[in-house]
Amino acid sequence: MFNGEILAFILYFAGMLATGIYFFIKTKNNANQKEFFLGGRQMGPWVTALSAQASDMSAWLLMGLPGSILAFGMGQVWIGIGLALGTIANWFLCSQRLRKFSKASGDSITLPQYLTNRFASKSPALAIVCAVIFLIAFTVYVASAFVAGTTVFTTLVPSLSAKAAMIIFAAIILFYTFFGGFRAVSTTDFFQGMLMFCALLAVPIFAAIHMKSIGSDVIAANVQAVGDYPAFTSNLFNASWQDVVSGLGWGLGYFGMPHILVRFMAVEKPSMLKKSAIVGSVWVVITLLCAILVAYYGRMIIGAELLEVGLQKTVFIALARMYFPSFIAGILLAAIIAASMSTADSQLLVASSAFTSDIYKPIIRKEASDKEVLWVGRIVVLIVTIIAFFIANAKGQGAQAIMEMVDNAWGIFGASFGPVVLLSLFWKRFNYSGAIAGIIAGATVDIVWLYTLTAKTGVYEIVPGVIAAAIVAVAVTLLTKAPSDEVNAIFEKATDKNNDE
Repeated sequence: MFNGEILAFILYFAGMLATGIYFFIKTKNNANQKEFFLGGRQMGPWVTALSAQASDMSAWLLMGLPGSILAFGMGQVWIGIGLALGTIANWFLCSQRLRKFSKASGDSITLPQYLTNRFASKSPALAIVCAVIFLIAFTVYVASAFVAGTTVFTTLVPSLSAKAAMIIFAAIILFYTFFGGFRAVSTTDFFQGMLMFCALLAVPIFAAIHMKSIGSDVIAANVQAVGDYPAFTSNLFNASWQDVVSGLGWGLGYFGMPHILVRFMAVEKPSMLKKSAIVGSVWVVITLLCAILVAYYGRMIIGAELLEVGLQKTVFIALARMYFPSFIAGILLAAIIAASMSTADSQLLVASSAFTSDIYKPIIRKEASDKEVLWVGRIVVLIVTIIAFFIANAKGQGAQAIMEMVDNAWGIFGASFGPVVLLSLFWKRFNYSGAIAGIIAGATVDIVWLYTLTAKTGVYEIVPGVIAAAIVAVAVTLLTKAPSDEVNAIFEKATDKNNDE
């Protein structure tokens, strides 16, 4: 049945498609790989901030986190705390320095390219290893985003089949990413970040107003129906040390997330990132707090009816439909679609850039023109989308195992690249050998811990992975040759306080 919610979705999707067309027309005369994958380093502070946060937070923010808190209590908030602290640290520690270092290091446009150029290395080994990891991992990531987006879509529009929903979802993302590149992705992510912010702010405000009108007896009866209310509120402070360490460990992943770090590299001037850091930090704190409040109010207002049928993840949807007319509710619910899209498009573009800029141009076709590289990048976007679509649609134990790997990709990225990125930005003595050793050590320990000790210890594998990567990277650096004068010159240029290029 056609209603206000459907109309809101149609208008939202039309806006996404129009953005892709606009940036394709605007940039077609001067398009190149730097423009397509990094927006020509012309992003402003607001777009940088909100596109980074939107690409980070998927539908998990509006469905997974509130649903988990509603069902299992406030102990689940520690993941949100870890993510907030990690986001803030990433903005204030890394953003400006990475922008300066990537520019000073041969005007690098991808993270693998930066890690190679930072040490003035002629060897493509590090870039190839990183690019292959990115290409494989992000293809699976995109498949996961397709599944998440389809789940949201069919929840909001039950009459739509899962396959049809996934085709629509994937086609829209493919369209504006294929034609518009980084500018289209960042612009759509900016508006999607705004939409997520407004939606998460509006629902708990109206829920709080509603709480005052329904009476304490009704609230008490509902709370009693869903369990022990005091335990629900006190779990945050009574959580086990494993939950606290693992929750905070999630924040360590930010220093190694390519689809977030590339936003820092794309801003027009490093000085603009001061404003971006404030905007991004405020955004993440408020949205995480609002997601917690959605669970808090949802548990007391409609918790019983949702938990009885296992629909706790739809608490945001239920409250939005309860308090707003269908068209406004449709706009708010489009925020969930926006969360999935803003993650998928960023990962799709990074997967493409990993092949095009780090493998195709430097190794397969060194003489390739900018136009050729640009279209190869677009073709890779198409190929990754198709592969991700088939992975997302696949059935059986093998397909399920692939999708479950996505849950651990955050840990692998964070453990492998986080310490290396930080050391490359702050330690002048750090060298190429230390970087390679750190990446290998972080990935190895993360994977071994995942399969042997995560279940036994209850500690998220990223924590020992990061520690191992940092120790090995430092040790190998100190045991090997110091950086050359050329590498030291890159460090000096990037850390020059007067440098705002």
